[in-house]
Amino acid sequence: MIATYKPYTLNFKHASGTSRGILKTKDTWFIILNDNQKTGIGECGMFRGLSSDDRPDFEKKLRWTCNNINLGLEVLLDELIAFPSIQFGLEMAFKSLDSNDSFELFPSEFTQSESPININGLIWMGSDDFMKQQIKDKLEAGFSCIKMKIGAIDFDTELALLKSIRREFSSNDIELRVDANGAFIPSEALEKLKRLSDYDLHSIEQPIKQGQWNEMARLCEFTTLPIALDEELIGIYSEEKKENLLSTINPQYIILKPTLIGGFKSSESWIQFAKQKGIDWWITSALESNIGLNAIAQWTYTLKSKLPQGLGTGSLFTNNFDSPLRVKNGTLRYQTNSHWNFNI
Repeated sequence: MIATYKPYTLNFKHASGTSRGILKTKDTWFIILNDNQKTGIGECGMFRGLSSDDRPDFEKKLRWTCNNINLGLEVLLDELIAFPSIQFGLEMAFKSLDSNDSFELFPSEFTQSESPININGLIWMGSDDFMKQQIKDKLEAGFSCIKMKIGAIDFDTELALLKSIRREFSSNDIELRVDANGAFIPSEALEKLKRLSDYDLHSIEQPIKQGQWNEMARLCEFTTLPIALDEELIGIYSEEKKENLLSTINPQYIILKPTLIGGFKSSESWIQFAKQKGIDWWITSALESNIGLNAIAQWTYTLKSKLPQGLGTGSLFTNNFDSPLRVKNGTLRYQTNSHWNFNI
C-alpha cells in the first residue's frame, strides 16, 4: 500500500465571522491510499486556532503517517492520539479503500437518495442587517432549526435580533440554537443565559471558554437555558477523562465534531458515555471540504439521531469539490444522479 498526502486551501464565498475572528480561507489536507488498483481518500481538516493538533509538527506527523502506513490502522490510531484530525483522515481513507465506491463509506437509505438528514441553518456573525438577511434566507430555504453565532457583536444587538425572530416565529415554528464559542466571562455568563432564555431557545453552545470545568458545571446546574459542550471536548483523549468530564460538568448536550475529537471511533465512545448519563448529543462538521462532510454525514445517518444536525457547511466555499450532497428544505440529501469531481 502507498499513502500520500496533499494540502488544499478552501476559500470562503464570504468572509465568515465568529467570536474567534473573521475566516476567509480554511486549510485542509487529504490522505490518499493506493492498494492494488483501489483508492481510498480521507480528509485531515485540522482547524487552525482550534484543533488540539494545530502544532508546528503537524505536517511532519502527516508525512510520518504516510511513510508508515503499513503499520495498519489500529497501530497508527494509537500512535496518533495527539493528532485527532489525522486519526479521522486515516479512518476515512481506510473506510474509503475498503468500500466498493470510494465515496460511499456507509451505504444506507441516505446514500440511495431515499432519506435525508435534518440539519440546522447556520447564521454567521456580522452587522445587524447582514444577520437579518441570513435569517430571512434560511427561513425561505425551508429550515425549521437555525443556529446563530453570538458573542462577537454587542450583546443587546444580538438579543434584539432574537427578539425580532420570536416576534414573527414561535418556538413551534423555528427552533433557535445559539453558539457563543466561549465568548462569555464566567462571572457574567449566568445572567446572560437568563436573558437569552427569554427567547425560548433550544440551547447554547459553549458559553464560556473550555477548560473551566467547575465554572461550566455550575452553569449547567443553575442555567435556565440548556447548555451544549463543544470546544470542551477538544484535547480529551482518554476514555477515563471523557467520562470524568461528563460526570463533573453534567451538561444537557454534547456536540461531536469528528475532525476535532479523533474520528468515528472516538465520537462513538463519547456517545456511549453520554447515553449512560442521560446526556443528548448531535453531530457537527468543522468546515471540512465535501470529502470530510460526506463521510461525517453518511456516518451520522447510521446513528439515527432525531435532532437536527450541524452539517450544512458544504456550500460555504468557492472551490469545494462537486459532490452529490445537496441542501434542500432544511435537510441534507445525497443525490445519486450527481457525481463526484475530486481533483487536486
